[in-house]
Amino acid sequence: MTASPATAALALIPARGGSKGIPGKNLQDVGGIPLVGRSVQAALASRYVTRVVVSTDDDAIATAAKDHGGDVVRRPKAIAGDTASSESALLHALEVLEVSGPLPAKLVFLQCTSPFTTADQIDRVIAAVKPPAINSAFAVAAWHGFLWRADGRGINHDPQQPRQRRQDLEPAFLETGAIYAMDTDCFRRSKSRFCAPWQPVLIDSWHPEIDSPDDLSLCRALAEMAQG
Repeated sequence: MTASPATAALALIPARGGSKGIPGKNLQDVGGIPLVGRSVQAALASRYVTRVVVSTDDDAIATAAKDHGGDVVRRPKAIAGDTASSESALLHALEVLEVSGPLPAKLVFLQCTSPFTTADQIDRVIAAVKPPAINSAFAVAAWHGFLWRADGRGINHDPQQPRQRRQDLEPAFLETGAIYAMDTDCFRRSKSRFCAPWQPVLIDSWHPEIDSPDDLSLCRALAEMAQG
C-alpha cells in the first residue's frame, strides 16, 4: 500500500446478513473463500486502498471479514433491510470512521456478489477519479449484441433495416455492478455513487454477478476451473 494522500482510497464493502434469493449469500463459498472474504482480499491487494472496511449487521459476516484482513463497521438494522440502499450503508460507515480521523480522498465501493474482481480492476477504476474533471468512475464490460424492448422494438438496431453485423453496432457497455469509485467529499454531498462528472471504465474481463442460485453454481464452477 504505497498510495499518496491524494490517491489513497478507502474500500467499503456493504454486506448485510439478510438475503431472500440465496440465504447467507455473502458467506457463500466460491473457490474455498466466502464471498465477503474474496472482496476483502481483492481490495487489500490494491495499490491505492489503504484500508478495507466491511459494513454489516451480521456477526458471522463480521467474523469472516476480520479473518480475511478487513475492519468492520456495524450496520444499524434500520439500514440493513431489503429496501435499504447501498449508499445509506456507505454514508453511515463514513460517519463512523470519520470519528477516528480524516477520511481518505477517494472511496471505492465493492460488491461481494462479484467474486472475480481483481486488484488491477479496482486500481483502474480508482485511478480514473480525478476531481474535479472526473468525480466518480465505475466498471463496465463491452456488450456485443442486439437489444430488444418487450414490445418488439429494437433498442440498438432497427429490425426493418438490413441486418447489421454485431461488430458494426454502436459500441455499448454494461455496468458490471462490481466496482464504483468516488471522490469522498463529492459522494457525501451528492449521496450517490454517480457523482457528476462520471466516467465508465472498461475492464478486461467480466464474470457473472451472483443474484441467483444458478449464478452461484456457475461462479463456483468457474473458480474450480481456474484452480486447475
